[in-house]
Amino acid sequence: MDSIFHEKQEGSLCAQHCLNNLLQGEYFTPVDLSSIAHQLDEEERMRMAEGGMASEEYRTFLQQPSGNMDDSGFFSIQVISNALRVWGLELILFNSREYQSLMINPINEKAFICNYKEHWFTIRKLGQQWFNLNSLLTGPELISDTYLALFLAQLQQEGYSIFVIRGNLPECEAEQILGIMRVQQSHRPRLIGEDEAQTSAGRAAALSQTEMGFGVEDEVVDEDEELKRALALSRQEIDVEDEEADLRRAIQLSMQGAVMSNKSEVADVKPGSQAVGSAEGQREGQNETLSAEELRKKRQAYFDRQQQQAQPNISQQPDTKSTGSVNLDSGEDQQQKPSQ
Repeated sequence: MDSIFHEKQEGSLCAQHCLNNLLQGEYFTPVDLSSIAHQLDEEERMRMAEGGMASEEYRTFLQQPSGNMDDSGFFSIQVISNALRVWGLELILFNSREYQSLMINPINEKAFICNYKEHWFTIRKLGQQWFNLNSLLTGPELISDTYLALFLAQLQQEGYSIFVIRGNLPECEAEQILGIMRVQQSHRPRLIGEDEAQTSAGRAAALSQTEMGFGVEDEVVDEDEELKRALALSRQEIDVEDEEADLRRAIQLSMQGAVMSNKSEVADVKPGSQAVGSAEGQREGQNETLSAEELRKKRQAYFDRQQQQAQPNISQQPDTKSTGSVNLDSGEDQQQKPSQ
């Protein structure tokens, strides 16, 4: 593959690249092709002058730009045809009736020149293999014999004009080397600028992914903050529930303490006081639910009684007298009942 001459695209000099890739060497320069274009312009001017230099058509022709070249480096098919005549080569239109009537298999030809709008490129046979020598590619592209006809048909569908090269092409190094060996191509060449485009596209994609990554991180941070807030609220609710549970347990304990205190008092008093206690128990049974304030008062009363019991015996004597008076009263009641 290194032996194949391949000029890459520079500016709009595709006609020059097409001719040099066909002839496999630097045979033409922009100056050479420009001189051929000027020669063609002069020949056309002389033909127009035959109709009269004072005619309107001749003056219009002189005002028009050249149809064989322009400042960008484009050259017409007439320039390419005249350049090939120097080497005894001829151009034949591939899809013309004249050529199609010959029923020639494309693989039996030597080369093709293809044109679409202002672009020219060469397809040439070197040795026993075909190569696409398009100057827009990074290198020669190997074309199999079976794919050649399909490739030409595809170019025609895309609007290309295809010309068959007739004549003896000049000898070249690639022809000699590829005549004794065949090449294999593992990677097809890319279009010039495609790598740079992919690199820039890759950079843009990486930048967009980085920006997306930052956005995702921001979203993750926001989600973490929301999760933290939700956990804090749940902890607050749990704390409130725990406080309420503690309060309910304290109330239950206080009620149990009050009941136990009442039972202890009833156990200490005599039968007369048991009647009083039972009456009070009935009144308390009527009030099944007590408020927190009442429970607090009951607990306070219970604690006061505990403190009074812890005082010296001197402070307990009035209590014994009072209990004694209760016993006397109960005895008098018992004496009155028989008399009645």
